[in-house]
Amino acid sequence: MQDNAMSRWLSPLMAFCLSFILIATLAPVTGIQLERQLDFWLLWLGTMLVLALPLTYMEIALAKRSKTTALQALSSLTRDADASAQWRLVGWLAAVFIPFLAGAMLFNVSQMLTQLALPTILPLWIFIGLALVALALSFISRLVLLGLTAVGVIAAFILAQVMGAPVAEWQMTALEFGEWGNATVLALVASGLGLGLYWQTSLPAVQQQQVATKTVFPIWLAQLLAVVAFAFFAATTQLPAFALAFAVVMAAALILQLAREQLAQRQIAVAIQWIILLAATLIWVIPGLASVLNPLLMIWGLVICLIYAVFAGWIMKISHLRKSMNFSSEAFYNLWRIAIRIVLPLAIIAALLAVIGQMF
Repeated sequence: MQDNAMSRWLSPLMAFCLSFILIATLAPVTGIQLERQLDFWLLWLGTMLVLALPLTYMEIALAKRSKTTALQALSSLTRDADASAQWRLVGWLAAVFIPFLAGAMLFNVSQMLTQLALPTILPLWIFIGLALVALALSFISRLVLLGLTAVGVIAAFILAQVMGAPVAEWQMTALEFGEWGNATVLALVASGLGLGLYWQTSLPAVQQQQVATKTVFPIWLAQLLAVVAFAFFAATTQLPAFALAFAVVMAAALILQLAREQLAQRQIAVAIQWIILLAATLIWVIPGLASVLNPLLMIWGLVICLIYAVFAGWIMKISHLRKSMNFSSEAFYNLWRIAIRIVLPLAIIAALLAVIGQMF
């Protein structure tokens, strides 16, 4: 695990890169292509403040409280809360979701490569090749993977500005209920929240800091910057597509490594670890299943966030997370408590209804 000094910038850099890549690969799934709807972007930014920020605080507070990775930590967290062991299921949902998310990133970027750069190669073969490379690269240093991911993201953004098609003009449109679901998916699922990734990479830093805000704000601001950057990004030509694909492979390798580490710390047999990683990643290879898996991805990610919000807001003892966050003001703590107990669950339930409604 990275040392304390590096962990201070590791999580924010990962937050920016992972959020940008997830948004770029999931945006088409939510119906966002090249149009720039000002009303939707404002709604999205609002969800980043009202939903993503409280959830980021929760994740870092749980990291500080548990001092270990999410999957391993839930055993002690449920015991401390005198809660049913069934709440530990959310850790398994997240651990399996990580390679499933990696597969989604690789599958969707393979579709983009076929459209923009490699029209003679079937997306299926591109996906298999990218997935095998990502699985192999998951063994190299985390810092190297993150550095290469950052290089790919920056290259994709610059090349899109220089060689891509001009982005559309901003326009105001009428908001629809379905857009709430899309905005919530992009704010929570596409930010990588609820999976224990920032929890995991921030562990050394949070033990050295008394105030959670010093860890939370850099991560949240990096996620917000990724949203702003994506507003001016469109991969419409070969080189930006190749650069984005490179970044996606590196990011997939990074989160696969983090998932494997969570499983290893839970003392899962190596063979079982690989069965989980391979099955969840390569399920996207099944022809014709993407139309089912993409909505499942959004619903699964939202359900994980919902369970964590209910667990932290209603099941855990209030004093536990309050001490871990160590807010400077009682008012800030009360605002967070309202957000995590009431606003987040209701907002996620509404988003789930919106996402499910768009399927029919």
